[in-house]
This record gives sequence, C-alpha cells and structure tokens, in this order.
Amino acid sequence: MTVIGGRAPVDGTFERTSPTPGGPEGNERLTAATGAVLLVLFAVEGVTILFLGQLLTLHFFVGLLLTGPVCLKIGSTGYRFYRYYTGSPAYRRKGPPAPLLRVLGPLVVATSITVLGTGVALALLGSGTAGPVPVLLLHKASFVCWAAVMTVHVLAYLWRLPRLVGADLRRRPARHGIAAPWRAGRWSLLAVALGGGLVVALAGLHLVSNWSR
Repeated sequence: MTVIGGRAPVDGTFERTSPTPGGPEGNERLTAATGAVLLVLFAVEGVTILFLGQLLTLHFFVGLLLTGPVCLKIGSTGYRFYRYYTGSPAYRRKGPPAPLLRVLGPLVVATSITVLGTGVALALLGSGTAGPVPVLLLHKASFVCWAAVMTVHVLAYLWRLPRLVGADLRRRPARHGIAAPWRAGRWSLLAVALGGGLVVALAGLHLVSNWSR
C-alpha cells in the first residue's frame, strides 16, 4: 500500500513525515545561519578588543548589534530543547546534542547574556560611574568564561555550517514545491534579528562618548 506524505511502520500505524525543511531540520538550519552571522560579528568584536583605544566606537556598535542575533540564537536553540523535552516525535527522533555540548549549552547562553548585559550596562553607566557592583570586572570576567566555552562550542559545530547554510542558499527547486516559504521565513527571521540589533546599535552608539572623554 502506498502512503502519500507518510509511512507505515511495522506495527501498522501511520507516521506522518513532513516533506518540508521545517521542524528539526529547519530549526537546525536557522540556528546554523544565525551562528554563522554571530561568528563573523564576534570575530570583528575580538579584533576591536585588541585595538580598543582606536576602535572603541566600532566595539560599541558591534556589541550592541549583537543583541538581535544573540536573542534569535537563544530562541532557536531554546525552542529545540523545549520541543525535545516536551516529547515532540520529530525532535525526539532527531535526538539531543552530545552530552558535553548539552552541558555547555546553558553555559554558552549564560555567559553570552552576561557579556552583553554587562556591556550594555557599561555603555549606560559610563566610565566615571562607580557603584556597589563592579560591572567592568564582571564584563571582563564573563568574557573570559564566554571565550572558553565558545571555543569548544564553535569547534564542535563549525564543520556543520557550510552544509546547513549552503542547503538554504542553494537555488534548487524544492520538493513538492513547498520548501521555499520555510526557507524565506528563516532568512526573514535572521533579517529581523539583525535589523533589531541595528536599531539598538544606532540608538545607543552615542553612549560611546561616555567612555571617550
């Protein structure tokens, strides 16, 4: 017996299989594309740290720009974990990340939020503002921790980026004619995230004057 859009397992029940690249595959592609953008932006931010005196304005701009893509990356990975642990069949079949990466995941999220959060706080407070919380020290310490966990994270996932990102960039006709809308949706989400980060960066760029005086 032929089943359109599904398959019949040995127990006689039908299991729906989606021909679209949505679900776990689409989530993985969105996460990969966002990760590729973040990799470039973080690399630029790393260069500015080496020449902070000359590139302070760029450091501020890129740091604020990162807020959009970082939120999207946290959202996409968080959604995958949510669907997996709430028992979604497609995500259960996909399986969880390797044990080490599962442990590192929350650390990547926590350190990323802390680095960006303390960076924004420093931009708002300025260089001459002192308080009970050593924000600058927290920013530096969280960056060191972030760099350590991100090194392992990037090395584990870097080899997958060309395949996952390339799959969405290729102009091959979609099967059943319905894959393109999902692809457009993923790139639209990434564009919105970058646009949101750009708005934050442009709105907060003037705060660099609090540190350049």
